[in-house]
Amino acid sequence: MELSKKKMRRGHFSMNSIAFVCIVVSVCCLFVVFISMFRLPKVPVGSRAVGLYRTAKRGRVSENEKFIGRFGGMMIEMLPEDLAFTIFVPSQKAFERDLRLRVNDSLVGEKMNDTYAIVSRVMGFSAVPRTLSSVMVPVGGEVSYDSISGFPLYITKDIDGMLVVNRIRSERVDIRKGEIVVHVMDGVIMDAEFEQSVQPDYSEE
Repeated sequence: MELSKKKMRRGHFSMNSIAFVCIVVSVCCLFVVFISMFRLPKVPVGSRAVGLYRTAKRGRVSENEKFIGRFGGMMIEMLPEDLAFTIFVPSQKAFERDLRLRVNDSLVGEKMNDTYAIVSRVMGFSAVPRTLSSVMVPVGGEVSYDSISGFPLYITKDIDGMLVVNRIRSERVDIRKGEIVVHVMDGVIMDAEFEQSVQPDYSEE
Protein backbone atom coordinates (compact mmCIF):
# COMPACT_ATOMS: atom_id res chain seq x y z
CA MET A 1 0.00 0.00 0.00
CA GLU A 2 2.74 2.37 0.98
CA LEU A 3 4.54 1.64 -2.29
CA SER A 4 1.39 2.46 -4.25
CA LYS A 5 0.94 5.72 -2.33
CA LYS A 6 4.55 6.69 -3.08
CA LYS A 7 4.04 6.00 -6.77
CA MET A 8 0.87 8.10 -6.78
CA ARG A 9 2.66 10.96 -5.03
CA ARG A 10 5.52 10.80 -7.51
CA GLY A 11 3.07 10.81 -10.43
CA HIS A 12 1.17 13.72 -8.92
CA PHE A 13 4.43 15.60 -8.35
CA SER A 14 5.56 14.94 -11.94
CA MET A 15 2.27 16.28 -13.35
CA ASN A 16 2.51 19.38 -11.16
CA SER A 17 6.10 19.95 -12.33
CA ILE A 18 5.15 19.69 -15.99
CA ALA A 19 2.23 22.06 -15.51
CA PHE A 20 4.49 24.53 -13.69
CA VAL A 21 7.09 24.43 -16.49
CA CYS A 22 4.39 24.98 -19.11
CA ILE A 23 3.05 28.00 -17.23
CA VAL A 24 6.55 29.49 -16.87
CA VAL A 25 7.30 29.00 -20.61
CA SER A 26 3.97 30.58 -21.58
CA VAL A 27 4.57 33.60 -19.36
CA CYS A 28 8.09 34.04 -20.78
CA CYS A 29 6.78 33.88 -24.37
CA LEU A 30 4.11 36.47 -23.62
CA PHE A 31 6.71 38.70 -21.98
CA VAL A 32 9.01 38.47 -25.03
CA VAL A 33 6.15 39.30 -27.42
CA PHE A 34 5.11 42.23 -25.22
CA ILE A 35 8.65 43.65 -25.14
CA SER A 36 9.11 43.15 -28.89
CA MET A 37 5.99 45.17 -29.66
CA PHE A 38 7.47 48.19 -27.95
CA ARG A 39 10.91 47.83 -29.51
CA LEU A 40 9.99 47.51 -33.18
CA PRO A 41 12.14 49.86 -35.29
CA LYS A 42 10.33 52.78 -36.91
CA VAL A 43 10.46 52.94 -40.68
CA PRO A 44 11.42 56.45 -41.87
CA VAL A 45 8.78 58.06 -44.07
CA GLY A 46 9.84 59.91 -47.19
CA SER A 47 13.27 58.27 -47.31
CA ARG A 48 15.60 59.41 -50.06
CA ALA A 49 15.72 55.85 -51.34
CA VAL A 50 12.18 56.29 -52.68
CA GLY A 51 13.51 59.12 -54.87
CA LEU A 52 11.26 60.69 -57.44
CA TYR A 53 8.27 58.43 -56.82
CA ARG A 54 7.84 59.07 -53.12
CA THR A 55 4.38 60.19 -52.08
CA ALA A 56 4.93 60.86 -48.39
CA LYS A 57 3.59 64.11 -47.00
CA ARG A 58 6.11 66.89 -46.71
CA GLY A 59 6.36 69.40 -43.97
CA ARG A 60 6.63 73.13 -44.39
CA VAL A 61 8.23 74.14 -47.71
CA SER A 62 11.21 76.46 -47.32
CA GLU A 63 11.66 79.65 -49.33
CA ASN A 64 14.50 78.08 -51.35
CA GLU A 65 12.37 75.04 -52.22
CA LYS A 66 9.69 77.38 -53.58
CA PHE A 67 12.25 78.88 -55.95
CA ILE A 68 13.64 75.48 -56.97
CA GLY A 69 10.21 73.97 -57.62
CA ARG A 70 9.19 70.35 -58.08
CA PHE A 71 11.06 69.66 -61.32
CA GLY A 72 14.16 71.40 -60.05
CA GLY A 73 13.99 69.21 -56.97
CA MET A 74 13.87 66.15 -59.24
CA MET A 75 17.06 67.32 -60.96
CA ILE A 76 18.86 67.80 -57.65
CA GLU A 77 17.79 64.36 -56.41
CA MET A 78 19.61 62.80 -59.37
CA LEU A 79 22.93 64.06 -57.97
CA PRO A 80 24.76 62.73 -54.86
CA GLU A 81 24.50 65.32 -52.07
CA ASP A 82 27.89 64.38 -50.62
CA LEU A 83 29.85 65.28 -53.78
CA ALA A 84 30.63 68.75 -55.14
CA PHE A 85 28.29 69.74 -57.98
CA THR A 86 26.88 72.97 -59.33
CA ILE A 87 23.55 72.81 -61.11
CA PHE A 88 21.70 75.51 -63.04
CA VAL A 89 18.05 74.63 -62.43
CA PRO A 90 15.26 76.12 -64.56
CA SER A 91 12.59 77.89 -62.54
CA GLN A 92 9.11 76.40 -62.38
CA LYS A 93 7.91 79.02 -64.87
CA ALA A 94 10.77 78.16 -67.23
CA PHE A 95 9.81 74.48 -67.14
CA GLU A 96 6.24 75.40 -68.07
CA ARG A 97 7.15 77.99 -70.68
CA ASP A 98 10.05 76.23 -72.44
CA LEU A 99 9.34 72.53 -71.87
CA ARG A 100 5.56 72.56 -71.31
CA LEU A 101 5.96 70.62 -68.07
CA ARG A 102 3.32 71.25 -65.42
CA VAL A 103 3.25 69.75 -61.95
CA ASN A 104 -0.47 68.95 -62.02
CA ASP A 105 -0.26 67.27 -65.41
CA SER A 106 3.26 65.97 -66.12
CA LEU A 107 3.79 63.94 -62.93
CA VAL A 108 0.77 61.65 -63.19
CA GLY A 109 0.22 58.27 -64.80
CA GLU A 110 2.14 57.36 -67.95
CA LYS A 111 3.46 60.91 -68.36
CA MET A 112 5.78 60.41 -65.38
CA ASN A 113 8.31 58.37 -67.40
CA ASP A 114 8.44 60.96 -70.21
CA THR A 115 8.82 63.76 -67.68
CA TYR A 116 11.65 61.92 -65.91
CA ALA A 117 13.46 61.45 -69.24
CA ILE A 118 13.17 65.16 -70.11
CA VAL A 119 14.27 66.33 -66.66
CA SER A 120 17.26 63.95 -66.66
CA ARG A 121 18.39 65.30 -70.06
CA VAL A 122 18.13 68.86 -68.78
CA MET A 123 20.14 67.86 -65.71
CA GLY A 124 22.90 66.53 -67.98
CA PHE A 125 23.14 69.89 -69.74
CA SER A 126 22.97 71.91 -66.53
CA ALA A 127 25.19 70.20 -63.93
CA VAL A 128 28.91 70.79 -63.49
CA PRO A 129 31.02 68.40 -61.36
CA ARG A 130 32.55 71.15 -59.21
CA THR A 131 31.59 73.90 -56.79
CA LEU A 132 30.85 77.21 -58.51
CA SER A 133 29.32 79.92 -56.36
CA SER A 134 28.54 83.37 -57.72
CA VAL A 135 31.50 84.95 -55.91
CA MET A 136 33.86 82.77 -57.97
CA VAL A 137 32.76 84.49 -61.19
CA PRO A 138 34.22 87.97 -61.72
CA VAL A 139 31.90 90.80 -62.75
CA GLY A 140 32.44 91.46 -66.43
CA GLY A 141 34.54 88.32 -66.83
CA GLU A 142 33.68 84.88 -68.12
CA VAL A 143 34.38 81.32 -67.02
CA SER A 144 33.54 78.18 -68.96
CA TYR A 145 33.06 74.56 -67.96
CA ASP A 146 31.68 71.45 -69.56
CA SER A 147 28.55 69.95 -68.04
CA ILE A 148 28.45 66.27 -67.08
CA SER A 149 27.09 65.49 -70.56
CA GLY A 150 29.93 67.42 -72.22
CA PHE A 151 27.81 70.47 -73.12
CA PRO A 152 29.88 73.70 -72.87
CA LEU A 153 28.62 76.33 -70.40
CA TYR A 154 29.75 79.97 -70.67
CA ILE A 155 29.15 81.81 -67.41
CA THR A 156 29.28 85.53 -66.73
CA LYS A 157 28.04 87.72 -63.89
CA ASP A 158 25.98 90.90 -64.06
CA ILE A 159 26.71 93.88 -61.83
CA ASP A 160 23.83 92.91 -59.52
CA GLY A 161 25.47 89.54 -58.80
CA MET A 162 23.16 87.41 -60.95
CA LEU A 163 24.82 84.78 -63.16
CA VAL A 164 24.21 84.45 -66.89
CA VAL A 165 24.79 81.01 -68.42
CA ASN A 166 24.66 80.64 -72.21
CA ARG A 167 22.65 83.89 -72.31
CA ILE A 168 20.13 82.67 -69.72
CA ARG A 169 19.95 84.85 -66.62
CA SER A 170 19.60 83.53 -63.10
CA GLU A 171 16.76 84.46 -60.75
CA ARG A 172 18.43 83.23 -57.54
CA VAL A 173 21.97 82.10 -56.83
CA ASP A 174 24.01 80.15 -54.28
CA ILE A 175 21.34 77.89 -52.80
CA ARG A 176 22.99 75.02 -50.91
CA LYS A 177 21.71 71.44 -50.86
CA GLY A 178 24.43 69.47 -49.08
CA GLU A 179 27.56 69.82 -51.21
CA ILE A 180 25.51 70.91 -54.22
CA VAL A 181 25.33 74.59 -55.25
CA VAL A 182 22.04 75.46 -56.97
CA HIS A 183 21.39 78.47 -59.19
CA VAL A 184 17.79 78.98 -60.36
CA MET A 185 17.59 80.15 -63.98
CA ASP A 186 14.95 82.01 -66.00
CA GLY A 187 15.23 79.50 -68.83
CA VAL A 188 16.38 76.00 -69.73
CA ILE A 189 20.00 75.22 -70.63
CA MET A 190 20.00 72.73 -73.52
CA ASP A 191 21.57 72.12 -76.90
CA ALA A 192 19.87 72.99 -80.19
CA GLU A 193 18.95 69.39 -81.01
CA PHE A 194 17.16 68.80 -77.72
CA GLU A 195 15.49 72.21 -77.91
CA GLN A 196 14.13 71.31 -81.33
CA SER A 197 12.83 67.95 -80.05
CA VAL A 198 10.76 69.51 -77.27
CA GLN A 199 9.22 72.24 -79.42
CA PRO A 200 5.60 71.72 -80.57
CA ASP A 201 5.22 70.39 -84.10
CA TYR A 202 2.92 72.91 -85.76
CA SER A 203 3.04 71.07 -89.10
CA GLU A 204 0.71 68.39 -87.65
CA GLU A 205 -2.05 70.91 -86.99
